[in-house]
Amino acid sequence: METKNIFFKLLVIFLFCLSACSKSPDIDDTTMLDGDLIFDASLFHPELYLVSMAIDTPSTAQKNTPVIIVVHGYSASTFEWDEFRSYCDAKTNILVSQVLLGGHGRTYEEFKNSTWEDWQEPIMTEYNALRAKGYTNINFAGSSTACPLVMDLIKKGEISDNDMKNIFLVDPIVIPSDKLLTLIGLVGPMMGYFETKNTPEEEGHWYHFRPQETLKQLLNLIEKVRKDLQSGFNLPAGTRMKVYKSIKDPSADAVSAVLIYKGLKKSDGSNIEIEMLDSELHVVTRLNGRDNITQHDRDIQAHVFNDMYEILMQ
Repeated sequence: METKNIFFKLLVIFLFCLSACSKSPDIDDTTMLDGDLIFDASLFHPELYLVSMAIDTPSTAQKNTPVIIVVHGYSASTFEWDEFRSYCDAKTNILVSQVLLGGHGRTYEEFKNSTWEDWQEPIMTEYNALRAKGYTNINFAGSSTACPLVMDLIKKGEISDNDMKNIFLVDPIVIPSDKLLTLIGLVGPMMGYFETKNTPEEEGHWYHFRPQETLKQLLNLIEKVRKDLQSGFNLPAGTRMKVYKSIKDPSADAVSAVLIYKGLKKSDGSNIEIEMLDSELHVVTRLNGRDNITQHDRDIQAHVFNDMYEILMQ
């Protein structure tokens, strides 16, 4: 009993200290994504990132070419899929739309005030724009938080049968590896924000400070998708889903892949495949900017890119 009392007193002191901390981060506008300087070029040159804006009047051949909408995760930016875009550009027979999540790539305050529904909106905007222009081979690839965002669109019936040919999910987060996220409702208001450690190259592409409000939004999203998967819902007819999941992922628990496999029901012509990757990285499809990258990491990334390409070409 005495040990519990000591722990409780220490917890109270710790929480009091947290509540006394400043809730306004010290942002460097010249180097941080959080500041007023815009680092993500998709905000002022969207035609270089979105197929729907790059090609005014697509030809019949372009309409039948595989178009893949690639979407980054929480607190990141379009940079997360630059390596895959470079890979596809070298192939010349795939069109890539890099979507910036709503509320992302902008100031700390804009990120702070965004909801997960805001994050999701640009995905549907590009998807609908491609459909309106007559593209017939639309695909999706998402990393981390982009995965529950697109699964929620599937659950709501926003992605029609036979309209999305392939869906690739890279390290989808449904169950977080860091269980402290589930305590954000308690700790978050006292902290105000959480500071991350970015490499110098990552600093302009990932938020240095994560507002507790956005972490609440993240938790709300994954809890909703988790409950939907537990109830079960249908994968659109004619859609193939491939999940790539790192075995030792510091952000997304491997159980997430199991929930997806069990929770998504196959319909006519649809299929779900899970591939566990021998990796300790979260989102191995992005290596640029990381420290201590090994040849093993590069081999896994190359394997995933090649596998995605082969599936898109089928």
